[in-house]
Amino acid sequence: MEAAGEGGPGHTVHNGISGNARLYGPTVQAGDVHGGIHVHVAGAEPTSVPRQLLRVPPHFTNRKTELDELDGLLPTDPGQAGSPRLIVVNGPAGIGKTALVSRWLHSRERVFPDGQLYADLRAHAAEGPADPDDILGQFLRALGVGPPPAGTAEKASLWRTATAGLRLAVMLDSAFTAAQIRPLLPGGPGGLVVVTSRQRLTGLHLDGAAFFRLGALGPAAGMELLTRGLGEERVAGEPKAVRQVVSLCAGLPLAVCLASARLASRPRQPIAALADSLAPDSDRLAALEIEGETTVSKALDASYAVLEPAAARLYRTLGALPLPTFDVRTAAVACAESEQWAQHRLDELTEANLVEDIGPDTFRFHDLVRIHAQSCARTTDSEEIRSRTLRRVTDWYLRTATAAEQLITPAQFTLPRDYAHPSSVPAPFGVEREALGWLDAHRNHLMNVLRAAAARGWHTTAWQLVDAMWPLFLRLRHYDLWIEAHRLGLEAARRDAHADAERQMLNSGAIGLAAAGRTEEAADWYARSLQAARAAGDVRDEGQALLGLGGCRLDAGRPDEALRHLNQAVDVWQACGYPRGVALARILLGEIALGRQDPARAIPLFAQAHETLVAVSDPHDAARALAFLGRARAQQGDHTRGTGQMREALEVFRASGAAHWQARTLEMLGDSARARGDGDEARTCYARALSLYEVTSPADARRLERAATRP
Repeated sequence: MEAAGEGGPGHTVHNGISGNARLYGPTVQAGDVHGGIHVHVAGAEPTSVPRQLLRVPPHFTNRKTELDELDGLLPTDPGQAGSPRLIVVNGPAGIGKTALVSRWLHSRERVFPDGQLYADLRAHAAEGPADPDDILGQFLRALGVGPPPAGTAEKASLWRTATAGLRLAVMLDSAFTAAQIRPLLPGGPGGLVVVTSRQRLTGLHLDGAAFFRLGALGPAAGMELLTRGLGEERVAGEPKAVRQVVSLCAGLPLAVCLASARLASRPRQPIAALADSLAPDSDRLAALEIEGETTVSKALDASYAVLEPAAARLYRTLGALPLPTFDVRTAAVACAESEQWAQHRLDELTEANLVEDIGPDTFRFHDLVRIHAQSCARTTDSEEIRSRTLRRVTDWYLRTATAAEQLITPAQFTLPRDYAHPSSVPAPFGVEREALGWLDAHRNHLMNVLRAAAARGWHTTAWQLVDAMWPLFLRLRHYDLWIEAHRLGLEAARRDAHADAERQMLNSGAIGLAAAGRTEEAADWYARSLQAARAAGDVRDEGQALLGLGGCRLDAGRPDEALRHLNQAVDVWQACGYPRGVALARILLGEIALGRQDPARAIPLFAQAHETLVAVSDPHDAARALAFLGRARAQQGDHTRGTGQMREALEVFRASGAAHWQARTLEMLGDSARARGDGDEARTCYARALSLYEVTSPADARRLERAATRP
């Protein structure tokens, strides 16, 4: 440049600077400047390579598998085409995302010789997320490129230019949206950006991102983490309580660290005392409050605060339900909205990592997130709103289970249903096997809503739920649930003053007790049902109780008493014109004849029962009669015909998913094969039956193991 010098006005001073000099900072040159001069307005070059990563917390524990998986995402040659230059590590609050990424990038310092930059994008800060413009200025200054130009677009352009040839790692911590990330992506193929977020940030798929979801710590790692904070001596003194504390922290490193801090500040407090305060029926989040520290509750509060109102409503609603998992239909019913609405809201909650998509169409809360969602529901929604929501969901489960019952056991007598909140959301099945599969997959949900209905005094709904679950118990033999459900159902029917329902609960509950080997208790229930049926003049129920008593006497090894009750049942049902009941009694009469090695008497009983049950459209019980008919024929020496009928029945049970009766039929096929000297076939049938019994009836599995080894 040229300017007036000391010579005063009119006097020109020539000052020459030549060569390839680089001038930093504000520079004033008087006179002429010649040569390849570069004039910079910025400050001095950086004196060292930036290494801004956070310190790895001293409590960082294990995570070797996760570190190896991140290594697998890092290209061997960071400059190779198609390699991911962007990795998103997501997971719920407190899971340890920041610690993991910090540890990983610290161990990869040599891969990025030009520096490692860090920025907190403050996704859940009270003042709002960080502006990319501010972060760009921070990064440019760290690289010695500054002061930065005004405007985000110009800063981003300069950032890409400055990093085009650098092998640089950038950690963007606690991101909120994909829009925060895109301006911060460096130029050139040698850079890597690792993002942590409670959101899934699926929009970054378009930017070629690789995604890594961080899960909870395993029990061993949780124990190690707590031990680091408390010392081995204190932990060794209460190993059971330590395991309980770790379990109740649900694999969240933040929760374990807070538990450790609380215990460390109370050196005389037994660890068992904290375990008690963390028990499932207590406020675990409050127990993990540590003054001056980030808590699980505060972290979840921040995630919840930025949800759209509709998503926040669904979060609270699902948190208040007694369900271990949920699907789109449940979400729609709970909020009285469409399935499309529910799907969009679930997508938002999944994106925010507040619910986990464990598919297909199945979602769940992390244990501590569920507690937070329940707390939000209690503080935001009235008891009336929460009760109405639960009633809607309970009614939907009742209606859906009833639809399944009608598909699986169409010949079964069912009592009427009452719905406080009928729903238009359809049942998720169309055929019998799908219906049974739904009942089995949702058995814990059904039991939970049943328990909730009983606790709230919804007596009619409670016993109707038990009645609707009948095919689940009959076909799949979940004995503990069968008995518990009927105890609840029987009490509900009594409180509802519904005599028909009370007898129904006694009869179907007694079947479960007998099937579980609790024969005397089952006989007591049948006797009470028989007395009630006779008092009410209900001949059909009287026959059902007599049939059950006959079965109990047979199981107890008293066939003569069984015959007396069964013949009475036949007489009663024939008199009232109930052919299905007569057929069911004949199956048991045939079993007695088989047990007495009298196939000639058994065959017509089974044949008549089969014919009747086909006529009344009861395919399951018709197949039972057919299986016994085949066994009787094989016992009589007609192995070909008998085996064919047993296999025909087996196919019916396979098609319907009736695992218990598949096992019974395979056992009969095994017995027949052994009787005709085919040891290989017998062993094959027994092995297949055993594998099914182990799932449906451990007692039958033990019995078969003993029987199969007898000569």
